[in-house]
Amino acid sequence: MPRITHHFSRRCKHALCVWLLVATLSCTASVTAQQRQSNRRTPLVKAVASARASVVNIRGRKSVRQQNALAVSTGQSKQVNGMGTGVVIDSRGYVLTNYHVVQGVRQIKITTSKNETVIGRLIAFDEKTDLAIVKIRSSERLPVISMGSSDDILLGENVAAIGNAYGYHHSVTYGIVSALNRRVQVSENQTYNDLIQTDASINPGNSGGPLINMDGEMIGINVAVRVNAQGIAFAIPVNEVMEVAAQLMREVANQEIYSGIKARTRYAKNRPMTVVETVDPGSPAAKAGIRTGDKILSAAGKVCRRAVDFQRALLDRRPGQQLSLKIESVGRQQVVQVNLTSPALSDHNLVWKALGLKLAPVDKNLMRQLSVGFEHGLRVVQVRRNSPADRGNFSVGDILVAMDGWRTESVDNVAYVLNQEHVKKRKKFEYYLFRGKQLLFGNMQSEKIQ
Repeated sequence: MPRITHHFSRRCKHALCVWLLVATLSCTASVTAQQRQSNRRTPLVKAVASARASVVNIRGRKSVRQQNALAVSTGQSKQVNGMGTGVVIDSRGYVLTNYHVVQGVRQIKITTSKNETVIGRLIAFDEKTDLAIVKIRSSERLPVISMGSSDDILLGENVAAIGNAYGYHHSVTYGIVSALNRRVQVSENQTYNDLIQTDASINPGNSGGPLINMDGEMIGINVAVRVNAQGIAFAIPVNEVMEVAAQLMREVANQEIYSGIKARTRYAKNRPMTVVETVDPGSPAAKAGIRTGDKILSAAGKVCRRAVDFQRALLDRRPGQQLSLKIESVGRQQVVQVNLTSPALSDHNLVWKALGLKLAPVDKNLMRQLSVGFEHGLRVVQVRRNSPADRGNFSVGDILVAMDGWRTESVDNVAYVLNQEHVKKRKKFEYYLFRGKQLLFGNMQSEKIQ
């Protein structure tokens, strides 16, 4: 075997030292890079990353009526481009936003975090709280935003807003909670009594988007800014938001199925729970043995932390199906089966299904101010696309005053007309409405009710 010379040995030692030096420097650089990356992944970065995929951007074009000093339509209108934000509250494509974002928009265009653009459909809204639910069809299930609580918000804690600011998708702004329980009048007809104030920048387009804490949980829905001020914006607390969302989903579900349960969210040590508020006598829930005060732990195998979770379980179900509920009654847990049935058709549901209209009474004093010769009427608050009302050129803001020879002073007046035999046989009938001070009339035909 050849012997290793002294010169060759020195060369090996030199090469080994060089290798050790390079390895040490490489390892140090790697540790430094990891440390630098770790420092960059702040709580804010992590919070935004966890919530961003549940935020959608909304845009659309709508006709805006010009109003006089009494906030009464002049009959003239102009087309404007609208934009806003929404949050996914159910993976099947149910999106929560502000009502003013989608009000009057004929084609609601929604873009997800993956840049998929789809058309949304307004399915429920509440004018008083300015909240609405839009349904979209996505190519895949959408991530649902994580819900926090507005009962334990800390004054001065860091928050972020994600939204479609000025049309720039998924913009992130950062600030603190400046104040709680603010009473704010945002318009002549709208006042909020319990808003979160923040200095996170909220711009046009942010409306309907989430205000999140540093755990990535939504604690509010951004709703308004203080005009001509910097660093003053407001959000609706998430606890109120989710109760309204539960009511809206209940309204949607009750058009198709009936359980007899009215649930609400209660809090114990800041932990939400779903509690049965009322049970209709003789209803499917009553027959299943469910009683007022019972806790709903899960529905269809999904945990019910809030009332909205229970209502989500009812969506897309049909009469004749069973709903499995795990409940806690008088300290004892059990699983019960509720046999869902068809709902009784209310006057509002009849008008919506037959005509595609949602109507609300108009104040008597306002009718007098209009000086149109009628003391009562029904304001059009929503028109379903491709419905008889849509084909009859009804528009949001119109005031319906007569139908088939009868004055329409209340929704049950319209339901009375729809229950007439000639109307049921789908014969055309006349209607009269005011658009501003202009009287319009036409003929329409109701849809067949199954």
